[in-house]
Amino acid sequence: MLLRKMEEGKKHMSEHHTGPVEVGAPMDYTQHEKTYSGFLALTKYGTMLLCVLMLAMVAGFFTAAGFLGGLVVFLVLSVAGFFLLR
Repeated sequence: MLLRKMEEGKKHMSEHHTGPVEVGAPMDYTQHEKTYSGFLALTKYGTMLLCVLMLAMVAGFFTAAGFLGGLVVFLVLSVAGFFLLR
């Protein structure tokens, strides 16, 4: 009861609304879009390269293809991946 009376007079931070909502420098949306596009491209191609690398390692380690066979698999799948994802 006493605690409730003490809190009635206080304002919580979420209820304290003075001043503008957005403060700081204005957003540069063209630069933001460029950065986001770069991030998406890096994620897309990075994921593709990691998957191709794992497939090449499977071909190199677990089949009779050996190192050169794994390298050929890596190169062929990398070129195909870059061509298909562009």
